[in-house]
Amino acid sequence: MNCVDKGLVKLQQQSLVQHVINRLAPQVDEILINANREIAQYEAFNLPILQDENPDFIGPLAGFSLGLQHGKHDYLLTTPCDSPLIPADLVSRLMQSLIKGNVDIAVAKSGGYVHPVFCLMKKSVLPSLTAFIAQGNRKVSLWQKSLTYTEVIFDDCDDAFVNVNTVEELDALALKLSND
Repeated sequence: MNCVDKGLVKLQQQSLVQHVINRLAPQVDEILINANREIAQYEAFNLPILQDENPDFIGPLAGFSLGLQHGKHDYLLTTPCDSPLIPADLVSRLMQSLIKGNVDIAVAKSGGYVHPVFCLMKKSVLPSLTAFIAQGNRKVSLWQKSLTYTEVIFDDCDDAFVNVNTVEELDALALKLSND
């Protein structure tokens, strides 16, 4: 992304993370940001910033762990910062399936693909995650499936889980949004 932190890349005059915040704010009681670079820029969002505690970058599980430790509520929703089209009913649908299935984790799925970073989990999973990380494991879906788990179908939201990894993808999404 031309050496710019992905969350701070602009799409329609707003950073990708601002798009995510805008989509999530009506759905949740608390938003935490896990960031390890450009901290001053993330602080401008006036939200708590959590930095990885592990000196080795261990990926999304580090953010999951921080959210579980610092979140003030009984559940933690996680999403990436580079997916600006999050469904307006993401939380309600994940929560409904989590409660109905009496499971620990509900994960979004669309178009036949599971999106493990788009998930809602009970805070009670923290000890399991801590042990998983301590064993050197890093694969999100492997940890999730070690617990009671459900996949929630979002096939009605074709573009909801599109993430932006390249300038070309950003340009294509900007063009699509301008045509909608």
